[in-house]
Amino acid sequence: MTDAVTRAAELLSGHRASIDRLDAILVYTLAERFAHTQAVGKLKAEHALPASDKSREATQIARLEQLAKDADLDPGFAKKFLNFIIQEVIQHHKQHQEK
Repeated sequence: MTDAVTRAAELLSGHRASIDRLDAILVYTLAERFAHTQAVGKLKAEHALPASDKSREATQIARLEQLAKDADLDPGFAKKFLNFIIQEVIQHHKQHQEK
């Protein structure tokens, strides 16, 4: 291999190693987040509170969009990602209410 190709392969390997570490951070962070939202769902079920809180959801989406802008991440992507998470959380909360 040429020196340039070898250097590119080394850089690629470094980027991939960082991506792998970040993926692990994301998974563990999501696991911790969902542990807390499960606890919230149980509390809501115990106290007959609605599974969904539209005001909280709107506040969180606006907050995440601003965080995304600050982090130079596409706010549209951040909004879609949070909406996906919120829908999963609501489903979990509904499951707690059905028990």
